Amino acid sequence: MTLTSTQCALNAYSGNKSMKVLLDTNIVLDKLAAREPFKDDVNRIFTLIGRNELTGYVTATGITDVYYILRKKLTDNDCRKALRHLFEALCVLAVTRYDCEAAFDSPLEDFEDALILACAEKANVDFIITRDEIFLKATKAISPSDFLIMWEELKL
Repeated sequence: MTLTSTQCALNAYSGNKSMKVLLDTNIVLDKLAAREPFKDDVNRIFTLIGRNELTGYVTATGITDVYYILRKKLTDNDCRKALRHLFEALCVLAVTRYDCEAAFDSPLEDFEDALILACAEKANVDFIITRDEIFLKATKAISPSDFLIMWEELKL
């Protein structure tokens, strides 16, 4: 079942107390392209999302980036299928003018990272999971492996 925007909103604002994570584009690509050596950690994160232990988010602009990159290796139909499957697991955050303006005002130099951070703050996510070395220096950003280590410590 695909998560509707209403279901995503209810998860964000209801009694659903699962931790919220926004997945950066590189993480989504690791999943969909089964990229080594990253796929194992990413698959574990998606398993947690599938079990509703985490609520997963991606930005709408991240979806367009993923499509563009995957399209270089896959057919249009295969890209669309992969993204539709992704929609079954993740909530897609809209990107608005206000998010763009917040990104312009961000101390982060990389506009894309600043935009993801603005969307993460809007959705009150707990962490942004990324492998982007520069973005990892931002607040809320964590690598997949560090996130999983932290997750295991929280679950003890």
